[in-house]
Amino acid sequence: MRSQANRVAFTLVELLVVIAIIGVLVGILLPATRGAKEAARRMSCSNNFKQIGLGLHNYHSAYNQLPMQMGGTYDPNSDWGGTSAPGNNRYRLSFLVGLLPFVESQSLWEQIATGQDDQKRELAFAAMGPAPWTRQFDPWQTEIPTFRCPSDPGLGLPSHGRTNYVACLGDSTHWLNTGATRWDPDSSAWVDDRAKQVEASGRGMFVPRAVVQFRDVLDGLANTIMAGEICTDLEDRDTRTSGSLVNSWSMIHDTPRLCGDQIDSVRPQFWIPAEVDGAPVSIGSGNQRRGFRWADGATLYTAMNTILPPNEEVCFAGGDSGIGIAPPSSRHQGGTHVLMGDGAIKFITDSIESGNSESGTVFLGGIDGRKPGSISPYGLWGALGTRASAETIDAEL
Repeated sequence: MRSQANRVAFTLVELLVVIAIIGVLVGILLPATRGAKEAARRMSCSNNFKQIGLGLHNYHSAYNQLPMQMGGTYDPNSDWGGTSAPGNNRYRLSFLVGLLPFVESQSLWEQIATGQDDQKRELAFAAMGPAPWTRQFDPWQTEIPTFRCPSDPGLGLPSHGRTNYVACLGDSTHWLNTGATRWDPDSSAWVDDRAKQVEASGRGMFVPRAVVQFRDVLDGLANTIMAGEICTDLEDRDTRTSGSLVNSWSMIHDTPRLCGDQIDSVRPQFWIPAEVDGAPVSIGSGNQRRGFRWADGATLYTAMNTILPPNEEVCFAGGDSGIGIAPPSSRHQGGTHVLMGDGAIKFITDSIESGNSESGTVFLGGIDGRKPGSISPYGLWGALGTRASAETIDAEL
């Protein structure tokens, strides 16, 4: 008589227990894996910023100034650079354009500096290219890895080439959409009639259409923000990336929280839905969003200020070329990176001490705490944005 071999098998209960244990382990390990991936992306984001900081210092060593924010070429008899060749760039290029040779992008710089000659499109632009919103000019559409933070998933249309790193303009807004040099529609000419106003309000390490040197940073390079991180728009009505448009320039100066009542109370990182009463008016077309044009020196695209703390709402007057409240932002949890004048990268939390966010900004003609030369009304955060306002910074960042 043959003996029957003993069979080893799981019961249904045992199988369910094993499955449950595996599920628990996956539940424990998956968030840790995601966290590790984001930590790696954040580190890469910081490293890109360090490279930009090094590039800025090397640029300053070469030219004894920072690359100009809103520089370039223009026609003295016309406000329009336009998309037709040969054209000009309307004196509106960002500091990132001049930085290209110093961040290992020499070939792209040469293409811009000499003008594109694309026989296929039969366009030959002038040196330094056309206006930065011109889609026919390939360099303006180019994604530059050094200018992108891996934590930001934004890609492709409707944007041009994106950037996650922008210039710091300080803690004011008055005439910082143009700087001292502007197009005057009344006289149909470019004029330099805002020098005193911009001298009063241009308190950051970058001043549009002006030369800034390290020696101008009297508060110390280690105490002054040179550039900040922003997240780019994902077409989801995020208050940090799709700014609200208001009609009053003076109210932007006087009321930094002007757009706060347009935020969705249920989802406070987003604007009120478009179909609901009280929804904000969007800034221009779909390609006029935060960080959507790395080559464009307008505040919306490549600048920030230290008025509202990080990851707060973006609020503009005058469209994408107007003045605005433009805080830095990021896809990281709880804050954003800034680049200090000495090249150090700091992570600034959303809860940084930011003074009185209901106070208006400093400007020529301001009184009390808004007089030119006053310490920043925006606390430690505002003080970090000014280069020569004699604030004392005791906090460890």
